[in-house]
Amino acid sequence: MDIIPFKEIVDKYKVVFFDAFGVLKNYKGLIPDIEKTFDYLREKNIEFYILTNDASRSPEELAQSYIDKGLDFITAEKIISSGMLAREYLKYKVNHGTVAYLGTEASAHYVETVGLKTISIRDIDLEDENNHLINALVMLDDEGFDWKDDINKAINLLRRFNMPVIVANTDSAYPVSKEEVAIAVGSLADMMEFVVRKTFIRFGKPDAQMFNFAFQHVHKNGSIYDKNEILMVGDSLNTDIIGGNKFGIDTALVLTGNTLPKNALIQIESSGIIPNYMCDSAVV
Repeated sequence: MDIIPFKEIVDKYKVVFFDAFGVLKNYKGLIPDIEKTFDYLREKNIEFYILTNDASRSPEELAQSYIDKGLDFITAEKIISSGMLAREYLKYKVNHGTVAYLGTEASAHYVETVGLKTISIRDIDLEDENNHLINALVMLDDEGFDWKDDINKAINLLRRFNMPVIVANTDSAYPVSKEEVAIAVGSLADMMEFVVRKTFIRFGKPDAQMFNFAFQHVHKNGSIYDKNEILMVGDSLNTDIIGGNKFGIDTALVLTGNTLPKNALIQIESSGIIPNYMCDSAVV
């Protein structure tokens, strides 16, 4: 598969979904010159949205992180996060009581905005007689708790009480340097699920529900788009690319994040996950 400049393919589409980490930003900050891409999209009247598995902060806070870097046109309306789907589930399927969470206080936004009480796993006493009032556990972020004590506490809470576990980020890892990755919420959920022998409820790419939610979101302003007019741009074959492929939209793999240039073709061939395009980056 040839590497094609991003500018040569983006003109074919009316809407672009960008993954965030590894596509627009990395461990150093924004991908160099990525602002040129947004200038070009706005010049060409191509709509864009950030489709992310990041549930660590609210859409407003996620947008602010771009605004602080000079991209003031990336507003909360441009953010479509897996946390928004988890919030919908909590609103209609839990809808009362207290929800425990693994994550930062900022990530608890997705629970609190539907009127539910929250308690961080780190603040739970397993011997508290009121623990039976906890109606769900939500896994939001890989920070904000002790990886040994609080994960063990969450596992034992689930062993004692029957409650749904909602995973608001399906990513297994995220890049922390050019060659290294760190464990993300998805991997943590896999481990806990194996230990407690229960099935967790997951929201985020590559699940089709995430893409359907995004598809509905872009039509809120009255515009109508066909799937063949939308491009998904991501750095991971196992979330961004396979998710877009299964939903029926075109996909572009960029080599600025999880997929290293030296491994890209091998991973494509071994996985059978084939993007429509492969680009060095999403910079035009």
